[in-house]
Amino acid sequence: MLNTLSGRFLILTIIFVMLAEVLIFVPSIARFREDYLLSRLERGQIASLALLADDMIDADLEEELLRNAEVFNVVLRRNEARQLILASPMPKPIYATYDLRDASAFELIRDAVARLFDSEDRVIRVIGNPVREAGLLLEVSMETGKLRHAMIDYGLRILLMSAVISVFTAFLLFVAVRMLLVHPIKRVVGDIQAYAANPEDANAIIKPSSTVAELREAEDALLSLENQLTAALKQKERLAQLGSAVAKISHDLRNILTSAQLFTDRIEMSEDPVVMRMAPKLVGSITRAVNLCENTLAFGKAEEPAPRLTRVELSEIVGDVFASERLASADAEMHFVEDIPQGFTLMADNEQLYRVIANLVRNARQAIVASGRAGDVTVRARDEAGKAVITVTDTGPGLPLKAREHLFSAFQGATSKGGSGLGLAISAELIRGHGGALTLEKSDETGTQFSISLKKAAT
Repeated sequence: MLNTLSGRFLILTIIFVMLAEVLIFVPSIARFREDYLLSRLERGQIASLALLADDMIDADLEEELLRNAEVFNVVLRRNEARQLILASPMPKPIYATYDLRDASAFELIRDAVARLFDSEDRVIRVIGNPVREAGLLLEVSMETGKLRHAMIDYGLRILLMSAVISVFTAFLLFVAVRMLLVHPIKRVVGDIQAYAANPEDANAIIKPSSTVAELREAEDALLSLENQLTAALKQKERLAQLGSAVAKISHDLRNILTSAQLFTDRIEMSEDPVVMRMAPKLVGSITRAVNLCENTLAFGKAEEPAPRLTRVELSEIVGDVFASERLASADAEMHFVEDIPQGFTLMADNEQLYRVIANLVRNARQAIVASGRAGDVTVRARDEAGKAVITVTDTGPGLPLKAREHLFSAFQGATSKGGSGLGLAISAELIRGHGGALTLEKSDETGTQFSISLKKAAT
């Protein structure tokens, strides 16, 4: 019970209501004491009026009047003259005098608390104003025993009533909290548990329905989180399936490429000038393909191996990429521009950097060809704050908005129809492995520009 939200709320409600009642109890007791003393003054005044009406009242009647008023004597001041109207023997000397005419709230509370904790029966003098202006001042002497007993009886009734009110209020709040808060929270918890049991089931995703604003915000946030998690799980599953498929394909493709590599070795022996010029490019492409297949088989997963950093001549890589792309775009009006300072070198994995630049240049070429217009693809390099910055710029139509939103996410950043969206995701991963960054600088109707930032090779 105590470890539940509703149980703790019930206990706290009882405590707070009781605390509020205690704060009310003290001034209530003070008020009760004041009314009690004022009532004794009024009784004393009534008894004195009987004596003033008939000076011949005998001693027995006078004693009965004082006993009914529950006082020992009555003093009335009229016209500046103080007159003892009624009197009887007092069992004890007067302990204290209390003037109710100008008493402050603090004084009344202080005197009331003192009387509650003082169990000895004392005689006190009480001073007040006569009712209906029947004099200037009225004094009575009385015992405190009955006053204290009356205060205790009143206090117990107040505390009992406070306890009943607090329990009843706490019960109502307990029911309200369970209906308005605890039950909706339990329903949300149940939705979370149902989703956790089968996160790939779209029917298990929470359906926000709470009418409480804060809970509705929590449900909406949970809905967004579950949708994102479900999409991520589906993507992970696709990646796992792709990894398995790629490993199988790579195994067979490696065998095919190995056979092709044997043929290229024989082609290199040809004396045909065209063959002699193209053979090294063909050998290099097949070698890179074989290495990629072997890496995929070695790791058996989508993660790329750590780069083997060496000093790389950037112009050689860009030259190989442009040579391949010129062949692929022989029927299109394309221009490939290389703007790289002579001797520009950097620390990188030669094969991985080739794949990144080849992917960016190929995407640019495909975008321009798809637009049906002439275009340029330019690769530039510069030294910036000790880093090598490589930019790949095209004059194509620019990337679609949807592609820009998930540009480096696998299966979501496809830049062309039929694309898988893997190329840029792989390229970004390869560059991150080098300790660098691949970013989209701009993409609009005038073209697209990507930027690669890598460590510059020491000179």
